[in-house]
Amino acid sequence: MQCPRCKKEVEDLKTLSSEFVQRWQANGEPNPPGQICVGCKGELQKVLFENTETVISGHEKAREHKMMQMWANRVHFVRTARQLMARKAYSEAAVSYEKYLKVLEIVFGLKKGQRLDPQAFKDSARTSELTVVASVYWDLLRIYDSSDQFSDRQEISAKQLAQFLRFTPIFPDIIKKAEVFQKQAKHPQHIKTFLRDAAQQRPRCFIATSAFASENAFEVQYLRWWRDQFLVNYKFGNLFLISYYFASPKIAEQLDRFYFLKPMVRFFLRNLIRVIDFTVSPRSIWMRDEKT
Repeated sequence: MQCPRCKKEVEDLKTLSSEFVQRWQANGEPNPPGQICVGCKGELQKVLFENTETVISGHEKAREHKMMQMWANRVHFVRTARQLMARKAYSEAAVSYEKYLKVLEIVFGLKKGQRLDPQAFKDSARTSELTVVASVYWDLLRIYDSSDQFSDRQEISAKQLAQFLRFTPIFPDIIKKAEVFQKQAKHPQHIKTFLRDAAQQRPRCFIATSAFASENAFEVQYLRWWRDQFLVNYKFGNLFLISYYFASPKIAEQLDRFYFLKPMVRFFLRNLIRVIDFTVSPRSIWMRDEKT
């Protein structure tokens, strides 16, 4: 047989797949033959498929670089918005905040209609961003309160804030501010919705609650106090808390399932409390704070 491409006499011709023919056409061959020799097929396969993989790889690298650039530039939008907030240019601040959120949506590959989810920030390098996102939604919640036409956006901000706030150390601070803001807000129903949702999603000491079988147990209350009074004041403590709130519900679930492990966990937590008592937070202070 004669190969239609190289014109050499060969013993056999190989039939080309539809994908092979399409790539050959895309590479400039308008009417490729249906069969060619083994040598030609191997030569073309190397050219057509490796070139395509190189192009795809190039596109992927370019896209990755663009995403990294966008992630780096997000800081500019938040900074600008906060400067505008300080100057009481609230409308411009809202635009800058919305651009920041849009960058996050693009970076995380969200489709139209999808909203940001705290689970997207599980990567340890991005967990600190949860506090920034929560503070952005808090500012937007107040900005959108100024006009009836932004009621829908305010409602979305309220729901998103409640979802993100539970993973941040600013939880108690924002709750207090929201309770005050509700009394003077033009649309108090949205603030009320936020406070209700936030109360339902309030951070819990999941593992300790499971181990001691009650949220009112002394050890649970003590550890919660230690979290609110000390851990939230340190960067390491904040990172630990964020990671803890992601992982602890599943651990607590397993602890409830394998209840024989609870005594061991209780032993560990009680010794942890002794160490805390000895180092940074005397029990007398906690007892005094509880009474006041």
